[in-house]
Amino acid sequence: MEEGNTIAKRAGSRLCCLCNERKPALKRPKTLEQICRDCFYNVFEEEIHQVIVGNHLFKDGERVAIGASGGKDSTVLAYVMSELNRRHNYGLDLFLLSVDEGITGYRDDSLETVKRNEVQYGLPLKIVSYKDLYGWTMDEIVKVIGLKNNCTFCGVFRRQALDRGAAYLKVDKLVTGHNADDIAETVLLNILRGDVARLSRCTSITTGEDGPIPRCKPFKYTYEKEIVMYAYFKKLDYFSTECIYSPNAYRGFAREFIKDLERMRPRAIVDIIKSGENFRISTSTKMPEQGTCERCGYISSQKWCKACVLLEGLNRGLPKLGIGRSRCLENSNDNRKEAKRNDGDRIIESKQCGSLDF
Repeated sequence: MEEGNTIAKRAGSRLCCLCNERKPALKRPKTLEQICRDCFYNVFEEEIHQVIVGNHLFKDGERVAIGASGGKDSTVLAYVMSELNRRHNYGLDLFLLSVDEGITGYRDDSLETVKRNEVQYGLPLKIVSYKDLYGWTMDEIVKVIGLKNNCTFCGVFRRQALDRGAAYLKVDKLVTGHNADDIAETVLLNILRGDVARLSRCTSITTGEDGPIPRCKPFKYTYEKEIVMYAYFKKLDYFSTECIYSPNAYRGFAREFIKDLERMRPRAIVDIIKSGENFRISTSTKMPEQGTCERCGYISSQKWCKACVLLEGLNRGLPKLGIGRSRCLENSNDNRKEAKRNDGDRIIESKQCGSLDF
């Protein structure tokens, strides 16, 4: 009799720990639960739904742009947002928004995936390009700046390009596929850099509320490994090649460290995010004041936004002008600035960092 109970227990241990009916298909990286595919789909989607509802990310009738790169995160985000919007009657008008950085053999291929997603999910697609907005592609920028600081240019330009694309679509919100791993990495990076201003807001699920278009992160507590598993089991169409210019990116060191922590203690990712949420900046700490760029009107704490400074350096043959401590043309030597004031005025009147009005 006891032997029969033992066999039954062993058989039961091979079943999904949630439904106790089907064989488990995976062990959740987040909780280490052994569950079947159907239960995984349910808990994965329900957790994201609860994050959306619990944080009041959207209102009925809002127009929402989904930042779509063709990668796993944005593809799963587009699929899940479409499903939840239909299932729970969010009442959202959804759009796909992509940025063409101009990287041959990478972005041109991934955009083909996004175009297929447009048809698969029935979502309108808008593509904005660095070439149209800034007059430069990333391939051209890398030829000038090299591989060391190229991610600085790309990150700054992409952020503004997304905002300008969202403004073109006249959306109320922009959602991105930043997952829990990404946010934990950002917390560590801001600590290493001593960037108090960004550290105080990098864990916020909604940012830019005081700007033209707020950004939301429905995947804030969703692990990257689970996103990959969801895409794999659902057989979603996504592009998996890494950017050819990113292997030397500074973020890569934080990413490797996060992965090591996760292997030892899966809960570490969420714990880092929670720690970031609990950081309190002293009231005596001087924070940068938010304003607008005198040149293009974009959000900036300086006279010129970072994109304008970087673009100015590229156009003048000084690509390192905005790298490191050099923050803006106006912050250079006073005598040099006075001597070139007229020339600078002519430059300001020339091509701006964006051609899409807010």
